[in-house]
Amino acid sequence: MRLSRLLFILCCLLALSPLCGPRKLQAADGERRLLYVAVPGIRNYVEWGGVGVLVYDMDDGHRLLRRIPTLEAEPGAPPEAVKGVCASAKTGKLYFSTPKRLMCLDLRTEKVLWNRTYAGGCDRMSMTPDGKAIYLPSFEGPHWNVVDAATGDVLAKIEPNSGAHNTVVGLDGSRAYLAGLKSPHLTVADARTHQVVGTVGPFSAAIRPFTVNGKQTRCYVNVNELLGFEIGDLKTGKMLHRVEVTGYAKGPVKRHGCPSHGVGLTPDEKEVWVSDAANSRVHVFDNTVMPPKQVASLEVRDQPGWVTFSLDGRYAYPSTGEVFDTRTRKIVATLADESGKPVQSEKMVEIILRDGKPIRNGDQFGLGRKR
Repeated sequence: MRLSRLLFILCCLLALSPLCGPRKLQAADGERRLLYVAVPGIRNYVEWGGVGVLVYDMDDGHRLLRRIPTLEAEPGAPPEAVKGVCASAKTGKLYFSTPKRLMCLDLRTEKVLWNRTYAGGCDRMSMTPDGKAIYLPSFEGPHWNVVDAATGDVLAKIEPNSGAHNTVVGLDGSRAYLAGLKSPHLTVADARTHQVVGTVGPFSAAIRPFTVNGKQTRCYVNVNELLGFEIGDLKTGKMLHRVEVTGYAKGPVKRHGCPSHGVGLTPDEKEVWVSDAANSRVHVFDNTVMPPKQVASLEVRDQPGWVTFSLDGRYAYPSTGEVFDTRTRKIVATLADESGKPVQSEKMVEIILRDGKPIRNGDQFGLGRKR
């Protein structure tokens, strides 16, 4: 009887212990992981998060911590859509673009450091790993500006005449990959000389979102009219595979004008996740075989137009605002604003802090990180 009573008391104490039940997850070594979500990040639709940068605690159920004010619209003027976001932990800065401007924020003070406009406008940019240069496309125009990340000054101009739109700088900083809405070729630039050194393709149609692997040997691209993605060889410049989603049909889409607008690699490069707007799905492909094999289809709450991942590969972030556990492929959180309304955005980036200082950053693109 005494033993049974002791066991009962022990079980009660354990039930009340913070070690049992839901609890806040801590990153390794006291690090804090934050997700910075720029809005309006679906066109200029303020109903999905308003205007600003929303900061979420990734280790506490993606709880909203605060809103950083950015660029409020002038009276009578429409808000400016956020076109891209990037960050540098090395310099402690966060950047976002709109069709008109590029803005720089200090991550520690959360104050705007500069706000620059450029001839031809701006689109989705990418920056070098050292935090010194930003490859900034004009707004669907002929050129990319290479911008000094400290000042916003233009250092060089690259002019592929492809309808400048999406940009990825490789993890080693040696190459910048430039995709335009009007070309089936991916332009490759030397990130040191800012000169075009090659192209990849042609793919079957004009390139939309794309990503690259960590070794910069493969690119995975969405193209117009394709529900799925194509794969290119970054070394030979040849297209290798066309991968189509099975079991789902193409249909009308609300935005972007193409069936799949959003493709990402998990950081370990074992999976490819691709958006399906018409069916409100994200499809998962096994990337350990070639061509990749479809293994799952996940329902989301709206038409997705982007997908990216946390640095550790634990979380997947479609633009519709769900947070997926990549292992179980279950929704573990949904992004919301201060009033609990759903937040959606195609422009988000992870920042890891230690003692309040940025030490690592993710990327808006779902980049492979195996090197």
